[in-house]
Amino acid sequence: MPVNPAFGPEDAQDFAQRLLAWFDLHGRHDLPWQRDATPYRVWVSEIMLQQTQVAVVVPYFERFMQRFPDVAALAAAEQDEVLHLWSGLGYYARGRNLHRAARIVATEHQGRLPESIETLQQLPGIGRSTAGAILSLACGRPHPILDGNCKRVLARCFAVPGWPGTRAVSDRLWSLAETLTPVERVAAFNQAMMDLGATLCTRSAPACDRCPLAERCAAYAEGCPSAYPAPKPRKQAPLRTVQLLLIRDPEGRIMLERRPPAGVWGGLWTPPELPVSVNPQDWCSERLGLSVEQLEMLPPRRHTFSHFQLAMQPVLVQLATAPIRVADESGSAWVEPGKPGNLGLPAPIRKLLDELISDGPRLQGGVDPDNTRQE
Repeated sequence: MPVNPAFGPEDAQDFAQRLLAWFDLHGRHDLPWQRDATPYRVWVSEIMLQQTQVAVVVPYFERFMQRFPDVAALAAAEQDEVLHLWSGLGYYARGRNLHRAARIVATEHQGRLPESIETLQQLPGIGRSTAGAILSLACGRPHPILDGNCKRVLARCFAVPGWPGTRAVSDRLWSLAETLTPVERVAAFNQAMMDLGATLCTRSAPACDRCPLAERCAAYAEGCPSAYPAPKPRKQAPLRTVQLLLIRDPEGRIMLERRPPAGVWGGLWTPPELPVSVNPQDWCSERLGLSVEQLEMLPPRRHTFSHFQLAMQPVLVQLATAPIRVADESGSAWVEPGKPGNLGLPAPIRKLLDELISDGPRLQGGVDPDNTRQE
């Protein structure tokens, strides 16, 4: 599909030259994954950067690389340790898929990421854009990418109507990316596209007066760059309400359970979650065979996921006697709130435990400030 009838090779070359000249002066050249840009390091960074800003990712990436410097180290690790280092970064399926893919690379590809874009896309968590980023940024292969920043730049520059989540709009943007991506300096070009979207061509209040593509930008010519791309159609996010049982034994340890591998917070550790209709005392008696000394309803909080809102009612359950087992094969453990070890914890649960460390709960009511991050 051509870009438009009047757009030829010279236009694509001019587009790339403008962008690369800007990148050489104003682009980001010293991000941690740009130093020694191996396929493994680029891969990990691209997975972490999905739905997450660079400033948030940098310290996570550096800790992750210190512990897992290569595919072999990541493949040999237990999932709990991987998710522990991912805790707070959100979208935990990314961490699980990264771990699964590392084990496949270690066993089926001799510990080296495949250099075929088709084979790369067969690995868990790697789509077309991520595969293109790995091969272009680490290997200099001429593959286009299309992350959120690139979609915004292209949608504005060529006034592409519609939400990029639809097939027709996505296909149009991919066609543009394929046409514009040069053979030479492809790594710099793709990084420049991401940098431009992240720093100037931002979602709101784009700095069009400083943009190297302003003269070519159809949305800017129309006087409405912020109208592109069209936002995702809004739906009312459903509300789900649960109880979180902060079951504390006489020694101050809290019971955690490993969640199922799929679904919300999959594979992470959280307090037992109950429907609001279930009596916590009855649950402790039936499940643990232990009597409850005291129950305390703590201030509720809310956490926003990408597709629903979770209203959590924490209930502090003080047991009269200690449990017999510290952990069992079903995936439960008793931990000190301040020393959960290498267990992977969602950020809201880490916050709850932190608030139990000192004398009694210090929980604040209202909306959880973490709900601005979608996990």
